[in-house]
Amino acid sequence: MTATLTATSTPADRRTTRGPRGLVWAVLRVHQTALVFWVLALTAATAGLIWLYSVADEARRAYVPCAEPIAADGLPSCASIQAITVDDYYSDGISLITTTLSWSIFPVAAWAGGALIARELENGTARLAWTQSVSPVRWLAAKLAVPAVLLAAGTGAIVLLNRWAQTDGNANVVGDWYGPDVFVGTGPAAVGYVLAGLALGALAGLLLRRALPAAGVGLAAALLLYNVLERYREDLLPTVTRTGPEGLDPGRSAWTVAWASTGEGGVTTVEVTFHPGSHFWPLQYIETGIALTVAAAATLAAFAVLRRRTP
Repeated sequence: MTATLTATSTPADRRTTRGPRGLVWAVLRVHQTALVFWVLALTAATAGLIWLYSVADEARRAYVPCAEPIAADGLPSCASIQAITVDDYYSDGISLITTTLSWSIFPVAAWAGGALIARELENGTARLAWTQSVSPVRWLAAKLAVPAVLLAAGTGAIVLLNRWAQTDGNANVVGDWYGPDVFVGTGPAAVGYVLAGLALGALAGLLLRRALPAAGVGLAAALLLYNVLERYREDLLPTVTRTGPEGLDPGRSAWTVAWASTGEGGVTTVEVTFHPGSHFWPLQYIETGIALTVAAAATLAAFAVLRRRTP
């Protein structure tokens, strides 16, 4: 007697897995803690900026002209203006988010050097992946591409929300545009910085192959880039120079980089060198381009190091 067994497929066999495949899914799964932290940070920043936008008008009221001792000539009383406290919360909230955006390059560089690259080289996880039909080049490409997309999209979204929450950009409540943190945290430079931090950290990880030293070197490289660009930011674009009598003031929106006065025949002449407010976007584009160039150079160097050290 011959028994014939017919294989039947069950719903479980026919089930198809949805979501990312292959290396992308592997990167997300291995670094799920960092992914969860990033999502929570973006959610908190978004909620905070929406609330800040809702109180922006009230915060600006704290800086309108007022009348004493009571309201007069269409002006509110100074007592009612002084009673406004939401402006402090608004300014502190905007400052916190802007500073966090500006400094994001540092934790990104340390994480990329330590957890993203060096730790897997140190404990052998990367070499195991290379023996499973995943080439070293594909491995590194996935390791860089997945976080790069998430970091660029998340940072860019928060920058846009930050500018939206600042409404008219009143310097009294959001700070002057040329402040180091305000400048980076309100434009595309923030995206360029995090991508540069990612690439510099990855390069450090491949060079050192040990998590703790790589995290430190990645952080140091990010600090160097950040401070060099901040130090020479004023030189990225030609300045404007005006000469006039004592008391010459180019206005608060101008970033004054040099000021000199001379006296002759009892007359004082002042020379002011500055960047006008219209220089914000050109400076942003130049600095973003430099940061992205550093990111590209570090990425190419990382692939060169990988090819040299793997068969």
